[in-house]
Amino acid sequence: MKVLANDGISKSGILALEKGGFEVITTKVAQEQVANFINENNVDVILVRSATKVRKDIIDACPGIKIIGRGGVGMDNIDVDYAKSKGIHVINTPASSSESVAELVFGHLFSGVRFLHDSNRNMPLEGDSNFDGLKKAYANGVELRGKTLGIVGIGRIGQATAKMALGLGMKVIAADSFIPQVDVKVEFFDGQSITTTIVSQSLESLFKESDFITLHVPAQDGYIIGQKEFELLKDGVGIVNCARGGVIDEVALVKALDSGKVAFAGLDVFESEPKPEMTILMHPKISLTPHIGAATGEAQDRIGTELASQIITLLS
Repeated sequence: MKVLANDGISKSGILALEKGGFEVITTKVAQEQVANFINENNVDVILVRSATKVRKDIIDACPGIKIIGRGGVGMDNIDVDYAKSKGIHVINTPASSSESVAELVFGHLFSGVRFLHDSNRNMPLEGDSNFDGLKKAYANGVELRGKTLGIVGIGRIGQATAKMALGLGMKVIAADSFIPQVDVKVEFFDGQSITTTIVSQSLESLFKESDFITLHVPAQDGYIIGQKEFELLKDGVGIVNCARGGVIDEVALVKALDSGKVAFAGLDVFESEPKPEMTILMHPKISLTPHIGAATGEAQDRIGTELASQIITLLS
């Protein structure tokens, strides 16, 4: 059987699949050629990340597909229900990238509170001629310790983020329509651990109480944070989105940044991805990454081996 990993797969995933008797194809096929390639090469399984879309047209055109796999959590680039209605297995790897995404959240938080994203732009330009000026410009940093982190969506990634926040000495609050409360276990290198219970509260109260907000929700029909929600936030709040583009109104975000209502934002995902708006890309108060939440070697190894395990189980 043949597996097309159109958006790539880790070496460990390839080895596990080959050991299970599968041929793995890692050729990057253009979106408009995916269906033809699958049929011409008798592909049984297509694996994607966020780049390739597997919609109704491909599903209808490729009756030989047995499994559609998503390396990661969200499956908004796959017509999941339609595929299942055609008897196709749809799989993903919800647990594999949680720690990597959570660490990126804190990369953006640390960058924001200490102006790293902006100082890294300006030090090469002015570091030799305006050192004291830059030192003064970036002198008003704040600590994360003791501050309140509001987590919107306390699923696997939200919980991984909560653990890191607790380890830093932050107060953690959460809002989640589907998880009323969760026990979060913070484990240490020597085998010791502590467990704390986080009870979900209303979004409105989270917005009013949080010093920093991080979003961990799937793609939405509307904004989680739009103009009305920005008005509820504390002055000087920091916001991070490593979830999905389109859950924050970027026009309202820029206004809030310009007014000082929001001190900084950290964005890994964008409304108009893969062509983010220039006003976002050039804003001095936004820390930017190009949708790399799960892009660590460790996460990709876990994703690859987990996909391989599920495929082998389903088709053996």
